[in-house]
Amino acid sequence: MSLIEARAVSRIYKTGDVEVAALRDVSLAIDAREFVAFVGPSGSGKTTLLNLVGCLDHPSSGTLTVMGTDVARLSRAAAAAFRGEHLGFIFQEFNLVPVLSAYENVEYPLLMVRNWPPDKRRAQVMKLLEAVGMADQAHKRPDQLSGGQKQRVAVARALVSEPKLVLADEPTANLDHDSANKVLALMKQLRDDTGTTFVFSTHDPKIMAAAERTLVLEDGRLVQEQRA
Repeated sequence: MSLIEARAVSRIYKTGDVEVAALRDVSLAIDAREFVAFVGPSGSGKTTLLNLVGCLDHPSSGTLTVMGTDVARLSRAAAAAFRGEHLGFIFQEFNLVPVLSAYENVEYPLLMVRNWPPDKRRAQVMKLLEAVGMADQAHKRPDQLSGGQKQRVAVARALVSEPKLVLADEPTANLDHDSANKVLALMKQLRDDTGTTFVFSTHDPKIMAAAERTLVLEDGRLVQEQRA
């Protein structure tokens, strides 16, 4: 069974009497350990599709299963629990909590979704900070870090709860070329080490080049698939 499977998924948004089709009959399958990118112009539906996979929104029609769960049928509370248990997120704007240190930002998901004792939490947080090269910056707040450092902390936070799937929306948009390549290499290495699946939504040619498979969307439709 594929890790992610969509069958004829559509997402229609309504504003008054106007309907806008953000996705139209999208079918796809993504297996465990893949490094995949949704690509396409603005408005093509790639972020909408990422949000559906991440249980942040529901399809208007079709079926969508993630890790064998029909996420389209989850209640809001069940979707939140599913995200906390199985998914990690990396956002374009980092979404770090400004008043917390790098260490505390990475620890935060464990406090929310894992009932781990303090010693186990600390060991896990430091392992991930070490993996992203940020252990020596653990005490610093986000405003004391560069864009590349913030994104490394965001990667550590996404992985700290040991998710099976990480969803990344334009994760390199605010990074310079060197920092972006380092973060991508880090994510691919972590995929190889941990078996985590990475799915991106992006315009960035660097992510497209790093992806092992790209799924091209236009006007809400999946129009092309490319393998490296």
